[in-house]
Amino acid sequence: MRRGLDVSTTVEHPLVLLVEDDRDGRLMYAEWLQQAGFRVEQAHNGLQALERAFDVLPAAIVTDLNIPGIDGYELTRRLKADERTTRIPIIAVTGYAPFTQDPSRADRAGCDAIIPKPCLPEDLESTIRSLLANGRHTHSA
Repeated sequence: MRRGLDVSTTVEHPLVLLVEDDRDGRLMYAEWLQQAGFRVEQAHNGLQALERAFDVLPAAIVTDLNIPGIDGYELTRRLKADERTTRIPIIAVTGYAPFTQDPSRADRAGCDAIIPKPCLPEDLESTIRSLLANGRHTHSA
């Protein structure tokens, strides 16, 4: 337990790290996730996301692949290579053109799920909940 949170709150409302450089998109996804019952930590670039992931150890990470600093592929590789974050599920939500040309690249980087943009809120929620239910994480931030 971190930051004085009640255990029941952390289990019932898992923390999701949302990584999106587009401010409007980030606010929209954050609102969707909060309405679905998740707590949300936000980052606007890959380096900030890496730092926040190590700091808060979220239950899941939702990232765009085309973000500044380090892209979502490199972010995923670094998180999956670190024992603190290796089991945190990473969901790529992207409209990034190179992804559509080589979708297996996100798999090779270590993404646990990939959702093309635009996506529906219920698709994002069900993907996160499915990965969490299948024990793809070790932290309940």
